[in-house]
Amino acid sequence: MKVAAYCRVSTDRADQANSFESQQRYFREYIAGRPDWELYEIYADEGVTGTSTRHRRAFQRMMEDARRGCFGLILTKEVSRFSRNILDTIAYTRQLKNLGVGVSFLNDGIHTLEPDAELRLSIMGSLAQEESRRISQRVKWGQTRRMEQGVVFGRSMLGYDVVGGKMRINPQGAEIVRQIFLKYVHERKGTTVIARELREAGYKTFGGGTVWRNTTILKILRNEKYCGDLRQKKTITPDYLTHRKQYNHGQEAFVFLRDHHEPIVSRQLWLQAQRE
Repeated sequence: MKVAAYCRVSTDRADQANSFESQQRYFREYIAGRPDWELYEIYADEGVTGTSTRHRRAFQRMMEDARRGCFGLILTKEVSRFSRNILDTIAYTRQLKNLGVGVSFLNDGIHTLEPDAELRLSIMGSLAQEESRRISQRVKWGQTRRMEQGVVFGRSMLGYDVVGGKMRINPQGAEIVRQIFLKYVHERKGTTVIARELREAGYKTFGGGTVWRNTTILKILRNEKYCGDLRQKKTITPDYLTHRKQYNHGQEAFVFLRDHHEPIVSRQLWLQAQRE
């Protein structure tokens, strides 16, 4: 029988026990110990979450190969390596079972073609999912504490480079930002006019393009970072299973630090822009 193996590889370099090399060696030796087995392929996803299979390319390729009848058994070390989402675990093992493909969770002692496998799998899968929830909570708590200490979790933007969690002024971008505020407040120009003037003058956007839009100008004018303040957690990930980001409309408290970094425009100019 042709046998496949699946491993989800940790990004923690200290986690040698779960490295791809060690897991690959483990599966090769395990399969070699069975004369009636032949290794088909070892599928591995590196540095991706276990709570969703959406971005796990090797996992999805393994499922497609299973549908093509390439192997009759999948080996994986434990339920948490297969998936930390109980619904995914049950759904995919059922799909595989209908294809006649079993999944053997070696460390957990579960084989999905056995009669009581789904009950045991549900228990182990629930434990794996709960551990994922706790990990997510610990990570979010740690990030919030670092935000409160002034560490920037955002990316670079027009006028600022984010390096090592700190904001540093980018002189070229900063000059464009100042022009935008001055044109808007003192020259009384609208955002569409400002966008056109920047485009005609050949100024590059943060992304390196030449197309300036009035919505881009509005975002710059509203951004508190340009007067030296920092508001973080503007987007949040409310569901640890889907990892989908959404705008924070008060579901979680913002982390706000006044005079956090060197401003590009004065607070007075920024406040005038906000009044407008």
